[in-house]
Amino acid sequence: MTNQVREVLLVIHPTREDAAQLGQELASGLQAAGFRVVSNRTDLVTNADDFTGPKGVEVAVVLGGDGTILRAAELVRGFPVPILGINMGSVGFLAEIKKPSVQELISAISSRQIKAEPRLVLDFEVLRDKKVVHQGWALNEVTIERSSNQMVEIFLQIDSRPLSRWGCDGVICATPTGSTAYAFSAGGPVVWPEVSAFVLLPLAAHALFNRPMVISPDSQIGIDIESQSAEVSADGMRKFELVKGDHIIIRRDSEQVLLSHIDEGLFTDRLVAKFKLPVEGWRGDRA
Repeated sequence: MTNQVREVLLVIHPTREDAAQLGQELASGLQAAGFRVVSNRTDLVTNADDFTGPKGVEVAVVLGGDGTILRAAELVRGFPVPILGINMGSVGFLAEIKKPSVQELISAISSRQIKAEPRLVLDFEVLRDKKVVHQGWALNEVTIERSSNQMVEIFLQIDSRPLSRWGCDGVICATPTGSTAYAFSAGGPVVWPEVSAFVLLPLAAHALFNRPMVISPDSQIGIDIESQSAEVSADGMRKFELVKGDHIIIRRDSEQVLLSHIDEGLFTDRLVAKFKLPVEGWRGDRA
């Protein structure tokens, strides 16, 4: 009886030549080590097989930035496939802080020295005339935004209890993973990944109560659309047009996404690297 061939998925940034080149090198090295390599972009990684589904994939290696990692999460959705992001440029929050060598990558994958971090995921549905007309999920955030020059009028509820009406540019519900993305740019707090919570914040709300909120991940968020139109967006990629009277329900998804690393860098180290925070001269623990 033969052993099952181990399979690695390479997810490649579509326009970065250095990502395609590294993909070619990594595919060759993994194949020499006995792996089957598949990719979503065999036009860029020509020595890999076409990706036909996540079943059987041991790890998804992402060569690109945080946006490419979000794309990988789409590809392996519904399967416990760890996503290992390799930084190809500016420091992100989801990928390795330092770019490992091809041999380091192959060694870590071969020896299964990959540390998986389960991340909370959002689930949402849109009800129109009490019927579900759209469903979706998000690793970073679900955003309700205006789709025209007019502000969007929303009525917000938490756990089926009314909280506030806002005339605003929109509202963001973010996971801890997404707290450093759109929510951070909009003035939300940074939430460490291991904290079990969601961030809810309005965008340019015309209201006295318009501050970011940190809520339980077991809470259910309800949003009624009271303006003529709006748009719901998941991770800034999957969008759906809303109309007056739509009701959006946002809650914790039953599944998680496994973001993985091979280094020992903590989230604090990622913050320091991303924003070049002034920590020079730190001497570590003192006796």
